[in-house]
Amino acid sequence: MNIDFSKTEGGLVPAIVQDAITKNVLMLGYMNQEAVDKTLESKKVTFYSRSKNRLWTKGEESGNFLNLVSMSVDCDQDTLLIKANPVGPTCHKGTDTCWGEDNNESYGFISELEAIITERVANKDTANSYVASLFSKGINKVAQKVGEEAVEVVIEAMDNNDQLFKEESADLLFHYLMLLQAKGYSLKDIVTVLKNRH
Repeated sequence: MNIDFSKTEGGLVPAIVQDAITKNVLMLGYMNQEAVDKTLESKKVTFYSRSKNRLWTKGEESGNFLNLVSMSVDCDQDTLLIKANPVGPTCHKGTDTCWGEDNNESYGFISELEAIITERVANKDTANSYVASLFSKGINKVAQKVGEEAVEVVIEAMDNNDQLFKEESADLLFHYLMLLQAKGYSLKDIVTVLKNRH
């Protein structure tokens, strides 16, 4: 890694810390070559503290370390991206991130879809909501619908119509998310099982 410390004031480069799993930005610190070397050697993210005028390992007092996963330099060679696994909250104020945000894993649009399903179920507007209508019929109906969609995916997988295969796959995933909620779970619970198996 070729870091150009000469471009920045005091020979310090900004180091953006990102959760290696959730991809959320946790904090921003500054590093000199010594901090980079110590981080790579100890596998604990270490900064140069501008207020303390010394090296500072995140978590040295709180125990909330940032365990290094990877470090890379940007295209201008003057900013670092550090991917880490946090142990506890990152911010000294006790929050997950230095912006006060929760460091929750998100699955992009799938997470939005889960939230929409939750909202539709809560509103119980069976006249205008397919989700609410299906939920009102009970978990057996939701499970039956997942089974039907799974069979349709299998049928389309053996055919040559890629568009129909994708549409049936989307239907299966949508109904599976509904079934998870009917059972009191979310996709996060299933991801946890897969991670444990891995």
